[in-house]
Amino acid sequence: MARVKPGEEFRVKIPDSSTMQIEETYTTKDMSKIDSGKFDGAVGPIEIEGAEPGDSIEVELKEINTGKWGWTAILSDFGLLKGKFQEELIIWDLKDGFATSRTNTLKGVKIPLRPFLGVVGTAPPSGEYGMIPPQFFGGNMDNRLLHQGARLTLPVNVRGGMLSFADPHGAQGDGEVCGTAVETSAEVVAVVRLNKKVTVKAPRLISDDEFSGQQVVAMGISPDLHKAAADAVLEMIGILGERGFKSNEAYALCSAAGNLRISEIVDEPNFVVSMVIPEAILEKI
Repeated sequence: MARVKPGEEFRVKIPDSSTMQIEETYTTKDMSKIDSGKFDGAVGPIEIEGAEPGDSIEVELKEINTGKWGWTAILSDFGLLKGKFQEELIIWDLKDGFATSRTNTLKGVKIPLRPFLGVVGTAPPSGEYGMIPPQFFGGNMDNRLLHQGARLTLPVNVRGGMLSFADPHGAQGDGEVCGTAVETSAEVVAVVRLNKKVTVKAPRLISDDEFSGQQVVAMGISPDLHKAAADAVLEMIGILGERGFKSNEAYALCSAAGNLRISEIVDEPNFVVSMVIPEAILEKI
């Protein structure tokens, strides 16, 4: 088990979400070889020196460097529209800032690369959890705002925090509706900061998107999509309260300037909804 000090930079090599089962030369017919029970194998846990239950940690993703190729798969038993499509595998070249399909499917399509990590999480307070559904301690959130430069705050539930990483993506749309994105391997440089003054109940982010600059992000995670949305708004109201806003002001601001995004809708039984507000709006008030 690795151990790092707060503020210490470290490097992690992370396999693709198939845990290196899918090879660059594979075609759709090779999908029968894949064991889905090995998906999203995590790298970790990493012990954070001095972290105790009730603390929080901020994980800054300083660099995310992907592999040279990636894949997207339609899986018959997974995704928002599972059971409606036959299985298919697409292999991508990842270079010059784009993912370009090597296969006849989506041939000629170029998707801008925006690498991020689908899985970042701390250990639960007790018990064992599968890798697919996200939880209040993070995990498989598949939130595309977890890209290079993002700062993710997570609760510490056990001594040392026990931080893990998995599921790198070259690019993804909100929701990841077919169940996979542009899956790839990655080498990540990160730093963890320890906060003993703030306890959090759910993951929160400072990130940026392509259009609106830096964002404040609150997440709701629930098996009920409506509750996940409500939880994301309530979490944002709490964040804004820490910045001096009254609860009614925060609620109105979420409606007037916030954006609800379905970040992940396929990792059953839990879904992730993000409430996102541009940092620039908060700075001007």
